[in-house]
Amino acid sequence: MSYNIALNFEDGVTRFISCNEGETVLDAAYRNQINLPMDCSDGVCGTCKGSCQQGVYDLGEEYIEEALTEDEAEQGLILTCQMVPSSDCVVNIPAASTLCKTSIMETTGTVSEVNLISPTSIELKVTADTDIVFLPGQYVNIQVPGGSETRAYSFSSAPGSRELSFLIRNVPGGLMSTWLVGSAKTGDQVKLAGPMGIFYLRAVERPVVMLAGGTGLAPFLSMLEQLKANGSSQPVHLIYGVTSDEDLVCVPALQAFAEAIDGFTFTTVVSSPDSNHPNKGYVTNHMDGAPLNGGDVDVYLCGPPAMVDAVLGYFREQNIEPNSFHYERFTPSVAAQEVA
Repeated sequence: MSYNIALNFEDGVTRFISCNEGETVLDAAYRNQINLPMDCSDGVCGTCKGSCQQGVYDLGEEYIEEALTEDEAEQGLILTCQMVPSSDCVVNIPAASTLCKTSIMETTGTVSEVNLISPTSIELKVTADTDIVFLPGQYVNIQVPGGSETRAYSFSSAPGSRELSFLIRNVPGGLMSTWLVGSAKTGDQVKLAGPMGIFYLRAVERPVVMLAGGTGLAPFLSMLEQLKANGSSQPVHLIYGVTSDEDLVCVPALQAFAEAIDGFTFTTVVSSPDSNHPNKGYVTNHMDGAPLNGGDVDVYLCGPPAMVDAVLGYFREQNIEPNSFHYERFTPSVAAQEVA
């Protein structure tokens, strides 16, 4: 038996490795030609200290207190030379990927579909030439054909498939938008580099609130695919806000998720005063249905900077401090990446 271990480096690069049963993360990384920080490999120096974001593992009793204190272990800190996984895990490595003799994964893909699903949104579907493993919510850099520039887009598809999809804002004059709308066709080749990012779905252990703005819906579609596959015992509520009625996309997909995932509900909101939509205003005007649970909630937020700032302000004003708060800002020209 083996387990998938996601190594998240401090420069945003994620590399996935296979860890055999009874094998330490450090040994598995070396076997995959990734040189994680280490000096002793005996649990003495603490050089290989990192943190486990999710998963089940054993640290044994071979390490010393100076390398990893009891309090640190209780907080999820680990020593990769001692950590033996017994499930898939996500491990944060406090070093740049380049210092560990690795780098972002690169592959190519073939365009299978380009759909203008609204005047402001484009759906791009790509079949990757090789497997791209990612955490639901992460993004990939796509090189714009005909040049060297890249744009970052979150996966909207489920992890574990070569059939990738992306929800892209149609920006007038935008480099990627111009190519997609003007000349992209089935069979075109694109270069992809990733996955990257620390905005991803953690283990669902309490109520979850998802807040999406515009094409910031993309990573949540991937997260919901994961929840559909794995199930959820917690309530999950999505509030999806857009500027105008025509910006509302993928609503049938959200309805299908609501039917397939126990406890999943969603609300759509349109900010334009000229809209005929029943829910007008901003996402912060429609938080009544969100299971905030007195702060015992995990919040995920992806949208333009003004929306992110407004939501952060809302929680401050309400004096609510969520158990965890993960957010990602994006701008129309570069769909990336200020995360917390």
